[in-house]
Amino acid sequence: MPSSFKIGPLTIQLYGVLIMLGALAAAWLSTKEAKRRGINSDVVWDMFPWLIIGGIIGARLWHILTPSASLVAQGITTWYYLTHPLDAIAIWKGGLGIPGAVIGGAVALWLYARKRKMNFGAWTDIIAPGLALAQAIGRLGNYVNQELYGAPTDLPWALTIDEAHRLPEYIDQATYHPLFAYEAIYNLINMAVLLWIGRKFGDRLKTGDIFLAYLVIYPVGRFFLEFLRLDPSPVAGININQTIMAVIAVAATAVLIFRHQKKASAPSQPEAPAS
Repeated sequence: MPSSFKIGPLTIQLYGVLIMLGALAAAWLSTKEAKRRGINSDVVWDMFPWLIIGGIIGARLWHILTPSASLVAQGITTWYYLTHPLDAIAIWKGGLGIPGAVIGGAVALWLYARKRKMNFGAWTDIIAPGLALAQAIGRLGNYVNQELYGAPTDLPWALTIDEAHRLPEYIDQATYHPLFAYEAIYNLINMAVLLWIGRKFGDRLKTGDIFLAYLVIYPVGRFFLEFLRLDPSPVAGININQTIMAVIAVAATAVLIFRHQKKASAPSQPEAPAS
């Protein structure tokens, strides 16, 4: 499958098209969630450019700060990007990190909410299921680019990778785990769970709980999927993506438990002795 196509003099990258389709799908689902909560859904489209810009900046910065092992082997390190600013902004060549996209989008949402005097936590809850949907669709771009595949395998659903896209140490291996597909499916499950939580436990949820649930579910899945990844992002000798996912999942779980922990009932006063 070609990774790009031309419209006149313009070259359109399918990866970018899929990312935008994912963003639009996320916005659409967010409008449905806003309407369900009795909130003006037009706000979603008003904030949309903010979230797109913030997400792209955050995703690119994450890639620059956490280059994969194969890029480092080619000399493309964080320092390289800092000393080659044109390459640092060349997102059309690939290189976007989902954790950075979430952080950048959250910062943009916070700025927008502050400007419009909106409840930031409530809007994170509205957007969280759509965010998971966007990730699922965006991961299909990894198929187009023949990237984000897992360890070699001969399972019936194994993905064939062209030699040009294989890591040097696996040049003789033709079929691999479709890691991007595993994550896409997991993200769809995440979306469904978040929507179910919002409907099933809506009367017991606190503002921000659904987003916190997202910060538990996605990082847990990503943590385990990283074990299959052949080209991790090492920082100081550790897989930084996997490590940060573990920290976020534990922290979000702790916050959820703390927020819903029942207050211990006050000790009962002893009865006064009979006179």
